[in-house]
Amino acid sequence: MSDEVESQKVVMEWETPTHAEIIEITKAHIMGMEASDDDAVWCVVGMHHVLLHTVGRRSGNEHKVALPFWRDADGHRIVVGSFAGATKDPAWVLNLRDREANPRVKVRVQGGMFWSEHEVLDAGPIRDALWAALVEDRAFYADYQAKTERVIPLVRLAETEAITD
Repeated sequence: MSDEVESQKVVMEWETPTHAEIIEITKAHIMGMEASDDDAVWCVVGMHHVLLHTVGRRSGNEHKVALPFWRDADGHRIVVGSFAGATKDPAWVLNLRDREANPRVKVRVQGGMFWSEHEVLDAGPIRDALWAALVEDRAFYADYQAKTERVIPLVRLAETEAITD
């Protein structure tokens, strides 16, 4: 990425919602994202978002989740499986780990859509370097990590194929 990229730094100026509130907020956010490409819908609390479509590993049904993203040095979108520091990975992460159900994932962004051959990063030097850079910009993720014993996974959403109507 060029040095002229806009800052991705976000200072948390909100109270972390409960897990139940996160689920309800996400439902409303998805409806807005599906209805509009307006900046007010796609950039919330200073963070740009994606609409991730996964296939349930057990149900086979499509599920959608609105997630803030951060870009790595190569420009790939990174989403964080924090669920505000929950003790277990969110369902969307579990679905992405199942490569049979989700060999690739459909990602809607403001103004477009693409397929991603996603990469779940749980451990290792690449994940650790990404995590360190991420928490420099978004320190609240370190607070979420401190709430749980699990390693919060990062998911790299490299654009592998555009989806056109």
